[in-house]
Amino acid sequence: GVVLELLPFTLLICLVISVVFALFYSQKLTSPITHISKATERMEKLDRQAVCEVNSEDEIGKLAKNVNSLYQSLLSTIDNLQKEIDHVSVVEQSKVDFMRAASHELKTPVTAVSFMLDNMMMDVGKFTDHDTYLPKCKELIEQLSEMISDILDTSKLSFSSQDENVQAVPLDDLLTKVIAPYLLIAKTKGLLIDVKLPDALTVNIPPDAFSKAVANVLSNAVNYTSSGRHIRIYTEKRKLIIENECTPLAAEHLEHIFEPFYRPDFSRARNSGGSGLGLYITAQILTAYHIRYSFVAFEQGMRFTIFS
Repeated sequence: GVVLELLPFTLLICLVISVVFALFYSQKLTSPITHISKATERMEKLDRQAVCEVNSEDEIGKLAKNVNSLYQSLLSTIDNLQKEIDHVSVVEQSKVDFMRAASHELKTPVTAVSFMLDNMMMDVGKFTDHDTYLPKCKELIEQLSEMISDILDTSKLSFSSQDENVQAVPLDDLLTKVIAPYLLIAKTKGLLIDVKLPDALTVNIPPDAFSKAVANVLSNAVNYTSSGRHIRIYTEKRKLIIENECTPLAAEHLEHIFEPFYRPDFSRARNSGGSGLGLYITAQILTAYHIRYSFVAFEQGMRFTIFS
Protein backbone atom coordinates (compact mmCIF):
# COMPACT_ATOMS: atom_id res chain seq x y z
CA GLY A 1 0.00 0.00 0.00
CA VAL A 2 2.85 2.40 0.77
CA VAL A 3 4.38 1.71 -2.63
CA LEU A 4 1.09 2.44 -4.34
CA GLU A 5 0.69 5.63 -2.37
CA LEU A 6 4.22 6.81 -3.28
CA LEU A 7 4.01 5.74 -6.93
CA PRO A 8 2.35 8.95 -8.20
CA PHE A 9 5.00 11.05 -6.45
CA THR A 10 7.87 8.96 -7.82
CA LEU A 11 6.35 9.13 -11.29
CA LEU A 12 6.03 12.91 -10.96
CA ILE A 13 9.62 13.23 -9.73
CA CYS A 14 10.88 11.03 -12.61
CA LEU A 15 8.85 13.08 -15.07
CA VAL A 16 10.25 16.35 -13.74
CA ILE A 17 13.80 15.00 -13.82
CA SER A 18 13.26 13.68 -17.36
CA VAL A 19 11.87 16.99 -18.54
CA VAL A 20 14.76 18.92 -16.96
CA PHE A 21 17.39 16.67 -18.50
CA ALA A 22 15.55 16.66 -21.86
CA LEU A 23 15.50 20.47 -21.87
CA PHE A 24 19.17 20.61 -20.92
CA TYR A 25 20.13 18.07 -23.60
CA SER A 26 18.02 19.72 -26.30
CA GLN A 27 19.50 23.10 -25.43
CA LYS A 28 23.00 21.69 -25.65
CA LEU A 29 22.12 20.02 -28.97
CA THR A 30 20.30 22.91 -30.63
CA SER A 31 22.61 25.72 -29.50
CA PRO A 32 25.51 24.87 -31.85
CA ILE A 33 23.03 24.14 -34.66
CA THR A 34 21.52 27.60 -34.11
CA HIS A 35 25.00 29.17 -34.25
CA ILE A 36 25.72 27.27 -37.49
CA SER A 37 22.40 28.46 -38.92
CA LYS A 38 23.15 32.10 -38.07
CA ALA A 39 26.68 31.79 -39.48
CA THR A 40 25.40 30.30 -42.74
CA GLU A 41 22.92 33.18 -43.04
CA ARG A 42 25.87 35.56 -42.90
CA MET A 43 27.78 33.36 -45.35
CA GLU A 44 24.83 33.58 -47.72
CA LYS A 45 25.42 37.33 -47.80
CA LEU A 46 29.17 36.69 -48.42
CA ASP A 47 30.20 38.16 -45.08
CA ARG A 48 33.92 37.39 -45.01
CA GLN A 49 34.00 37.50 -41.22
CA ALA A 50 31.37 34.78 -40.91
CA VAL A 51 32.59 31.55 -39.31
CA CYS A 52 31.00 28.59 -37.57
CA GLU A 53 32.24 28.11 -34.01
CA VAL A 54 33.74 24.67 -33.40
CA ASN A 55 33.40 23.71 -29.72
CA SER A 56 33.36 19.93 -29.92
CA GLU A 57 34.71 16.97 -31.84
CA ASP A 58 31.35 15.25 -32.32
CA GLU A 59 29.25 15.16 -35.50
CA ILE A 60 28.11 18.77 -35.03
CA GLY A 61 31.72 19.93 -34.62
CA LYS A 62 32.68 18.09 -37.80
CA LEU A 63 29.72 19.69 -39.58
CA ALA A 64 30.90 23.16 -38.48
CA LYS A 65 34.42 22.42 -39.74
CA ASN A 66 33.09 21.23 -43.09
CA VAL A 67 30.91 24.33 -43.45
CA ASN A 68 33.91 26.59 -42.69
CA SER A 69 36.08 24.70 -45.17
CA LEU A 70 33.40 24.88 -47.85
CA TYR A 71 32.90 28.61 -47.27
CA GLN A 72 36.63 29.35 -47.49
CA SER A 73 36.81 27.36 -50.71
CA LEU A 74 33.85 29.34 -52.06
CA LEU A 75 35.50 32.66 -51.15
CA SER A 76 38.73 31.56 -52.77
CA THR A 77 36.88 30.59 -55.94
CA ILE A 78 35.06 33.93 -55.98
CA ASP A 79 38.36 35.80 -55.55
CA ASN A 80 39.97 33.84 -58.39
CA LEU A 81 36.99 34.48 -60.65
CA GLN A 82 37.12 38.19 -59.82
CA LYS A 83 40.82 38.28 -60.67
CA GLU A 84 40.11 36.56 -63.98
CA ILE A 85 37.29 38.99 -64.72
CA ASP A 86 39.54 41.95 -63.91
CA HIS A 87 42.32 40.47 -66.04
CA VAL A 88 39.98 39.90 -68.98
CA SER A 89 38.65 43.45 -68.61
CA VAL A 90 42.17 44.87 -68.66
CA VAL A 91 43.11 42.73 -71.67
CA GLU A 92 39.96 43.72 -73.56
CA GLN A 93 40.53 47.38 -72.77
CA SER A 94 44.16 47.13 -73.86
CA LYS A 95 43.00 45.55 -77.15
CA VAL A 96 40.56 48.40 -77.71
CA ASP A 97 43.24 50.99 -76.92
CA PHE A 98 45.73 49.17 -79.14
CA MET A 99 43.32 49.04 -82.10
CA ARG A 100 42.50 52.72 -81.70
CA ALA A 101 46.18 53.61 -81.66
CA ALA A 102 46.87 51.25 -84.58
CA SER A 103 44.11 52.74 -86.69
CA HIS A 104 45.47 56.23 -86.02
CA GLU A 105 49.04 55.21 -86.85
CA LEU A 106 47.97 53.46 -90.06
CA LYS A 107 45.74 56.30 -91.14
CA THR A 108 48.56 58.85 -91.22
CA PRO A 109 50.80 57.26 -93.91
CA VAL A 110 47.77 56.12 -95.93
CA THR A 111 46.43 59.66 -95.97
CA ALA A 112 49.83 61.06 -96.94
CA VAL A 113 50.29 58.60 -99.82
CA SER A 114 46.73 59.19 -101.04
CA PHE A 115 47.25 62.97 -100.93
CA MET A 116 50.52 62.84 -102.89
CA LEU A 117 49.16 60.42 -105.51
CA ASP A 118 46.02 62.52 -106.05
CA ASN A 119 48.10 65.65 -106.56
CA MET A 120 50.50 63.86 -108.87
CA MET A 121 47.63 62.53 -110.97
CA MET A 122 46.25 66.07 -111.29
CA ASP A 123 49.72 67.62 -111.77
CA VAL A 124 49.19 70.11 -108.97
CA GLY A 125 52.05 72.42 -108.02
CA LYS A 126 55.26 70.75 -106.84
CA PHE A 127 53.72 67.30 -107.22
CA THR A 128 54.31 67.49 -110.96
CA ASP A 129 57.83 66.32 -110.08
CA HIS A 130 56.96 62.62 -110.12
CA ASP A 131 60.60 61.55 -109.90
CA THR A 132 60.78 63.14 -106.44
CA TYR A 133 57.42 62.19 -104.96
CA LEU A 134 57.01 58.64 -106.27
CA PRO A 135 60.04 57.45 -104.22
CA LYS A 136 58.53 59.21 -101.19
CA CYS A 137 55.28 57.35 -101.76
CA LYS A 138 57.19 54.09 -102.02
CA GLU A 139 59.02 54.86 -98.79
CA LEU A 140 55.75 55.53 -96.99
CA ILE A 141 54.28 52.29 -98.37
CA GLU A 142 57.30 50.35 -97.08
CA GLN A 143 56.93 51.97 -93.66
CA LEU A 144 53.23 51.11 -93.75
CA SER A 145 54.01 47.49 -94.66
CA GLU A 146 56.51 47.23 -91.81
CA MET A 147 54.00 48.71 -89.40
CA ILE A 148 51.27 46.29 -90.50
CA SER A 149 53.70 43.41 -90.01
CA ASP A 150 54.45 44.64 -86.47
CA ILE A 151 50.75 45.02 -85.73
CA LEU A 152 50.07 41.49 -86.95
CA ASP A 153 52.90 40.17 -84.77
CA THR A 154 51.39 41.99 -81.82
CA SER A 155 47.89 40.69 -82.47
CA LYS A 156 49.25 37.13 -82.61
CA LEU A 157 50.60 37.50 -79.07
CA SER A 158 47.08 37.39 -77.62
CA PHE A 159 46.43 34.08 -79.37
CA SER A 160 49.81 32.37 -79.06
CA SER A 161 51.15 33.55 -75.72
CA GLN A 162 52.58 30.58 -73.85
CA ASP A 163 51.76 28.24 -76.75
CA GLU A 164 55.47 27.58 -77.21
CA ASN A 165 56.97 25.10 -74.78
CA VAL A 166 59.72 26.22 -72.42
CA GLN A 167 62.93 24.34 -73.20
CA ALA A 168 66.45 24.06 -71.82
CA VAL A 169 68.42 26.03 -74.42
CA PRO A 170 72.17 26.88 -74.62
CA LEU A 171 72.10 30.66 -74.40
CA ASP A 172 75.28 31.25 -76.42
CA ASP A 173 73.99 29.28 -79.43
CA LEU A 174 70.63 31.05 -79.38
CA LEU A 175 72.10 34.54 -79.05
CA THR A 176 74.70 33.92 -81.75
CA LYS A 177 71.92 33.28 -84.26
CA VAL A 178 69.88 36.29 -83.11
CA ILE A 179 72.82 38.70 -83.08
CA ALA A 180 74.27 37.73 -86.48
CA PRO A 181 72.11 39.98 -88.74
CA TYR A 182 72.51 42.95 -86.41
CA LEU A 183 76.29 42.67 -86.56
CA LEU A 184 76.06 43.34 -90.30
CA ILE A 185 73.68 46.27 -89.81
CA ALA A 186 75.93 47.72 -87.11
CA LYS A 187 78.98 47.39 -89.34
CA THR A 188 77.15 49.23 -92.13
CA LYS A 189 76.21 52.05 -89.76
CA GLY A 190 79.70 52.25 -88.28
CA LEU A 191 78.67 51.00 -84.84
CA LEU A 192 80.96 49.07 -82.51
CA ILE A 193 79.42 45.93 -80.97
CA ASP A 194 81.11 44.13 -78.08
CA VAL A 195 79.73 40.62 -77.56
CA LYS A 196 80.67 38.46 -74.58
CA LEU A 197 78.53 35.35 -74.52
CA PRO A 198 78.71 32.71 -71.77
CA ASP A 199 80.05 29.23 -72.35
CA ALA A 200 77.69 26.33 -71.64
CA LEU A 201 75.05 28.44 -69.89
CA THR A 202 71.69 26.71 -70.30
CA VAL A 203 68.45 28.54 -69.53
CA ASN A 204 64.81 27.43 -69.56
CA ILE A 205 63.07 29.67 -72.09
CA PRO A 206 60.71 29.49 -75.10
CA PRO A 207 63.36 29.74 -77.89
CA ASP A 208 61.37 31.43 -80.68
CA ALA A 209 59.55 33.92 -78.45
CA PHE A 210 62.74 34.76 -76.55
CA SER A 211 64.61 35.27 -79.82
CA LYS A 212 61.90 37.66 -81.01
CA ALA A 213 62.09 39.65 -77.77
CA VAL A 214 65.90 39.93 -77.90
CA ALA A 215 65.81 40.83 -81.62
CA ASN A 216 63.46 43.73 -80.89
CA VAL A 217 65.80 45.03 -78.17
CA LEU A 218 68.81 44.75 -80.50
CA SER A 219 66.91 46.49 -83.30
CA ASN A 220 66.05 49.30 -80.92
CA ALA A 221 69.68 49.58 -79.79
CA VAL A 222 71.00 49.69 -83.37
CA ASN A 223 68.44 52.32 -84.41
CA TYR A 224 69.23 54.64 -81.51
CA THR A 225 73.03 54.38 -81.46
CA SER A 226 75.08 56.90 -83.41
CA SER A 227 78.01 55.99 -85.66
CA GLY A 228 81.24 55.29 -83.79
CA ARG A 229 79.51 54.47 -80.49
CA HIS A 230 79.28 51.13 -78.70
CA ILE A 231 76.65 48.46 -78.18
CA ARG A 232 77.53 45.86 -75.54
CA ILE A 233 75.92 42.45 -75.22
CA TYR A 234 77.01 40.34 -72.27
CA THR A 235 75.83 38.14 -69.40
CA GLU A 236 76.31 38.65 -65.70
CA LYS A 237 75.06 36.22 -63.03
CA ARG A 238 72.43 34.66 -65.32
CA LYS A 239 71.34 38.07 -66.58
CA LEU A 240 71.43 39.03 -70.25
CA ILE A 241 72.38 42.70 -70.58
CA ILE A 242 72.19 44.82 -73.73
CA GLU A 243 73.65 48.34 -73.46
CA ASN A 244 73.85 51.02 -76.12
CA GLU A 245 75.55 54.40 -75.92
CA CYS A 246 73.02 57.14 -76.60
CA THR A 247 71.25 60.03 -74.95
CA PRO A 248 69.63 58.52 -71.83
CA LEU A 249 65.84 58.68 -71.77
CA ALA A 250 64.25 60.91 -69.19
CA ALA A 251 62.02 59.42 -66.49
CA GLU A 252 58.83 60.70 -68.17
CA HIS A 253 59.69 58.73 -71.31
CA LEU A 254 60.64 55.56 -69.44
CA GLU A 255 57.18 55.52 -67.84
CA HIS A 256 55.58 55.10 -71.28
CA ILE A 257 58.31 53.38 -73.28
CA PHE A 258 56.53 49.99 -73.28
CA GLU A 259 53.22 51.43 -74.49
CA PRO A 260 52.22 50.63 -78.10
CA PHE A 261 53.25 53.22 -80.72
CA TYR A 262 55.04 55.34 -78.14
CA ARG A 263 58.07 57.21 -79.40
CA PRO A 264 60.12 59.76 -77.42
CA ASP A 265 59.73 63.38 -78.42
CA PHE A 266 63.07 63.46 -80.22
CA SER A 267 62.14 60.45 -82.37
CA ARG A 268 58.53 61.07 -83.30
CA ALA A 269 59.29 60.69 -86.98
CA ARG A 270 58.73 57.13 -88.20
CA ASN A 271 61.92 57.05 -90.23
CA SER A 272 63.97 57.60 -87.06
CA GLY A 273 61.71 56.41 -84.26
CA GLY A 274 60.33 53.23 -85.82
CA SER A 275 56.76 52.09 -85.38
CA GLY A 276 56.89 52.25 -81.61
CA LEU A 277 55.94 48.57 -81.28
CA GLY A 278 59.33 46.90 -80.74
CA LEU A 279 59.61 47.31 -76.97
CA TYR A 280 55.86 46.81 -76.58
CA ILE A 281 56.11 43.40 -78.26
CA THR A 282 59.18 42.54 -76.17
CA ALA A 283 57.36 43.42 -72.95
CA GLN A 284 54.30 41.40 -73.99
CA ILE A 285 56.41 38.31 -74.76
CA LEU A 286 58.50 38.44 -71.58
CA THR A 287 55.45 39.11 -69.42
CA ALA A 288 53.52 36.23 -71.00
CA TYR A 289 56.29 33.80 -70.02
CA HIS A 290 56.87 35.40 -66.60
CA ILE A 291 60.43 36.48 -67.48
CA ARG A 292 61.58 39.52 -65.49
CA TYR A 293 63.19 42.45 -67.30
CA SER A 294 64.20 46.06 -66.76
CA PHE A 295 65.03 49.03 -68.96
CA VAL A 296 66.96 51.81 -67.26
CA ALA A 297 69.20 54.73 -68.09
CA PHE A 298 72.86 54.89 -67.06
CA GLU A 299 75.58 57.49 -67.57
CA GLN A 300 76.44 56.55 -71.15
CA GLY A 301 73.06 55.46 -72.48
CA MET A 302 70.39 52.79 -71.93
CA ARG A 303 70.56 49.29 -70.45
CA PHE A 304 68.03 46.49 -71.08
CA THR A 305 68.33 43.54 -68.68
CA ILE A 306 66.60 40.16 -68.99
CA PHE A 307 66.71 38.00 -65.87
CA SER A 308 66.98 34.30 -66.65
